[in-house]
Amino acid sequence: MDNSGKENEAIQLMADADKKVKSSGSFLGGMFGGGHHKVEEACEMYCRAANMFKMAKNWSAAGNAFCKAARLHMQLQNKHDCATSFIDAGNAFKKSDPNEAIKCLNAAIDIYTDMGRFTIAAKHHISIAEIYESELVDIEKAIAHYEQAADYYKGEESNSSANKCLLKVGAYCAQLEQYQKAIEIYEQVGANTMDNPLLKYSAKEYFFKAALCHFIVDELNAKIAIEKYEEMFPAFSDSRECKLLKKLLEAHEEQNSDAFTEAVKEFDSISRLDQWHTTLLLRIKKSIQGEEGDLK
Repeated sequence: MDNSGKENEAIQLMADADKKVKSSGSFLGGMFGGGHHKVEEACEMYCRAANMFKMAKNWSAAGNAFCKAARLHMQLQNKHDCATSFIDAGNAFKKSDPNEAIKCLNAAIDIYTDMGRFTIAAKHHISIAEIYESELVDIEKAIAHYEQAADYYKGEESNSSANKCLLKVGAYCAQLEQYQKAIEIYEQVGANTMDNPLLKYSAKEYFFKAALCHFIVDELNAKIAIEKYEEMFPAFSDSRECKLLKKLLEAHEEQNSDAFTEAVKEFDSISRLDQWHTTLLLRIKKSIQGEEGDLK
């Protein structure tokens, strides 16, 4: 397929749309009431051009064309269409210019919140958070957008979606050594899920993560927290996670880094520990050894 042909067609369509917009504001256009109709036609032309640019994989040009359509929709007071065009622009810019993508998604979010569409606004806050995570590697900004999404989901009673966002925040806070905030999130989500028959098995994982964060801050805090979790959620007592925590506490009290490593290895041989758990366990082990140790 000749994509350069599509691109040339799109460029011509953009030029024609620009002319329509200019003529819509002319004296005759205004006098005979054809201006509104011309702007609508130009909108449609910009969108068609944008889709041709997408076919030609010219993502920046596609994003710019969708933005032009969005601004005309705003002029016509078509809020929904305006937001949709900004989202389309954001999705195109994701492939070429992450900062422009964020601007477009934020513009759409402003429209959706103004319309009271908080669930869809939350979804696009997650999209922005993911750009900050993967493209721009700005974790603090990713956290802020996940938190905003969680707030909107909570307001709409979408608690499961809110929890997913909060768990992302908790994981990053622990990595950034903001342990108190991470603990609050894991305890909150654990308490929310332990009474839900479908989700209660996940609660032990959240209490495990909260306990690890406590452990890094203070061993006594960890001991008290584990007792509290066992009381709140009796199933936690029989979990492998709880048994591991108790072995780690014992090894820590005895300043026995070998016993600590053995307990982790035994757990890992059955339930693989991911990078997040490994990082936190290494931080705890460091306090026993006084230096970085390898858990494996």
